[in-house]
Amino acid sequence: MIIRHGLFTSESVSEGHPDKLADQISDAILDRFLSLDPHARVACETLIADDFVVIAGEFKTRDPSSFARVKMEAESIARSVLRRAGYTDRETGIDPDSCQVMVRFNGQSADISRGVDRIDGSIGAGDQGMVFGYATGETTQRLPLSLALSHQLARRQSDLRKAGTLPWLKPDAKSQVTVRYADGKPVEITGIVLSTQHDASIRLDQVREAVKLHIVDPVLQDRLLAKDLTIHINPAGEFITGGPKGDTGLTGRKIIVDTYGGAAPHGGGAFSGKDPSKVDRSGAYAARHLANQVVARGWAARCLVQIAYAIGVAEPVSFVIETFGTGRIHDMEIGQLLRRGFDLTPAGIIDRLDLLRPIYGPSAAYGHFGRDDVAFPWEAV
Repeated sequence: MIIRHGLFTSESVSEGHPDKLADQISDAILDRFLSLDPHARVACETLIADDFVVIAGEFKTRDPSSFARVKMEAESIARSVLRRAGYTDRETGIDPDSCQVMVRFNGQSADISRGVDRIDGSIGAGDQGMVFGYATGETTQRLPLSLALSHQLARRQSDLRKAGTLPWLKPDAKSQVTVRYADGKPVEITGIVLSTQHDASIRLDQVREAVKLHIVDPVLQDRLLAKDLTIHINPAGEFITGGPKGDTGLTGRKIIVDTYGGAAPHGGGAFSGKDPSKVDRSGAYAARHLANQVVARGWAARCLVQIAYAIGVAEPVSFVIETFGTGRIHDMEIGQLLRRGFDLTPAGIIDRLDLLRPIYGPSAAYGHFGRDDVAFPWEAV
């Protein structure tokens, strides 16, 4: 969805949000498998509710001992993720030391395995589906302004909490930014929402004052601010009960936060917990990589790439470029240039972007794209 006129909103969440905790555990399991076997097949799902964590999925390794080792380590991996996110006891949202962790690992289906690891030695797509990649010149991250700012707000909340600058901050937080567009360009920021979990010892008015001063104002820095800018900080009131104690978390439930904040279509497949043979993930990374090239090279101000796959088939079944009238050269010519320079089979993507490495953990919070704190290979121009 490309906005030409009117208001557009995107959101982000902190690494302490229950859904993001689930994503981080799933990707931590993936990274551990890849550290032992770069060709491991991983489809890991995590559910978190109150003081209960379930880790389940389908896996395949060349060496059975690697499968057994990660299965044995899964519980400690989950507890480490909870601690790293800032949870220390049940009152903060979940106790990483006493919570119950259930692990249910299965082998990958033989039918899927035959389709992915083909007799001729090539790699077929791990599932059918379509993926999208998007880039825009609105920001240096080549992300929509509303999403870039939402990520910055959530990230700053986390940074100040960890630094002890605002010691009463707790791990769970959500942000939201609304931007007004005119002629397809962002012209002003009209609304900010930031809800943050906090300690019971601090008053709500103190929370709102400190969050505006230390989080909102430094991120906005008086840029493109509307005269009637509306700022909502903890608009529902106190936010003391958070994390898994306040809400259930599930892998793959924040796919719009992970991608483009709703500014571009989404194929529907989540990323976290999946090895790169799953084109839900690797294909989406390739599509973003291509869209990035188009905008970074000045071929267009905006670019959307769609790629579609059939399970067990290596070559994509469709590929299309759309630049929304901003292209300096024709979309068809851009598509031809990209297709000549990039192998979009799963094996080609994995090789080009060097994806058989344990690099996925950091992607599970604050977005998979446009990061300035992590050098993801699909972001390289």
